[in-house]
Amino acid sequence: MRTGSEPATARSALRARLWLSVWGLVWAVFGTALFALVGLPGWSAACGVLLLVIVVDMAVIVRHIRQGPHYQPGRDVPPYQPPRGGDPYPRPPTRHRHPRRHGDGRGHL
Repeated sequence: MRTGSEPATARSALRARLWLSVWGLVWAVFGTALFALVGLPGWSAACGVLLLVIVVDMAVIVRHIRQGPHYQPGRDVPPYQPPRGGDPYPRPPTRHRHPRRHGDGRGHL
């Protein structure tokens, strides 16, 4: 059942993300080294930037895992309850960008 609060209460499979990051880390290191040895510095730099992004992502994942069940719930931790009462994401009132023009003042264009 969808409650509309999924973005605010979503959970991530952090251990799966960690292993996918390890897989990406291995390939980024391999690509960086291979392209550097072959003499393609542009591709080597691109793999190096990807390597940096993966390392930062892994640090965030490990931090969330260490923070406990708030980020990595076990089977004994129930899912978050949806917010009670009202819209969890209140929307501002809609306004028209351009006021309607009435031409010569008689109510029609």
